[in-house]
Amino acid sequence: MGSRGGEGGGSSVTERSQAVFLSYASQDAEPARRICEALRTAGIEVFLDRSELRGGDAWDQKIRREIHDCALFIPIISRHTQERLEGYFRHEWKLAVERTHHMAEQKAFLVPVVVDSTGEREAIVPDFFRAVQWTRLPAGAVSAAFVERVQRLVSPEGSTPIPIRGPASAQSGVVGTIRSTAQTSWPRRRGLLVAVALLLAGAVAYFVFDKLWFSKPAVSSPTAAASAATAAFTPPPHSIAVLPFVNMSGTRNRSTSPTG
Repeated sequence: MGSRGGEGGGSSVTERSQAVFLSYASQDAEPARRICEALRTAGIEVFLDRSELRGGDAWDQKIRREIHDCALFIPIISRHTQERLEGYFRHEWKLAVERTHHMAEQKAFLVPVVVDSTGEREAIVPDFFRAVQWTRLPAGAVSAAFVERVQRLVSPEGSTPIPIRGPASAQSGVVGTIRSTAQTSWPRRRGLLVAVALLLAGAVAYFVFDKLWFSKPAVSSPTAAASAATAAFTPPPHSIAVLPFVNMSGTRNRSTSPTG
């Protein structure tokens, strides 16, 4: 039904140190046991077995206290949790999510583990589980990398946030995606800047060409100049024109006298 008490008499967590809380459906008791043994062998304190709760313990209060004090919460997800829409493990999951509301985003606390082929998209889990990295341990077979990761997270220096989304194999996928997006967006922005610069250069060239070429005064022809001069000469009506006399006969002018 979920992780309960610890080794050595089922004592509850008294300090938020290196304790790990395993939460699982009763049908996943065997994978949960394998994960528990692997972590305990590595020296990690684990709370697992419901049977370790002694008589007289207030069940719900003890579970609340353990989830409140543990260093890491590991929900085990499988087809069994998919089939069970009700179960005490779901109460434990909600208590764990409730505790995250009091934590900084940099605090690593939820470490979902899938023990079969259940996918993240169809998994019936709280949305907060989807915001962190999932680990796949088929049938509860624990890898050395997982043990090392849990040791790092429960250590005093283990406040580094769990990578967002994806299985363990995609641990660096988010960083790679961010870098890839940045590398892809820069050529696009550079191309856009070049296009804008070309447009501005074309506009400036057109402005200069228009001002220096099309704005030059047109040179009028002689006929046009004469027409303009004629149009400008408008004498008043009834005026007398005085023209100079020009000898067109080719003989020199002689003055005549009465005596001749």
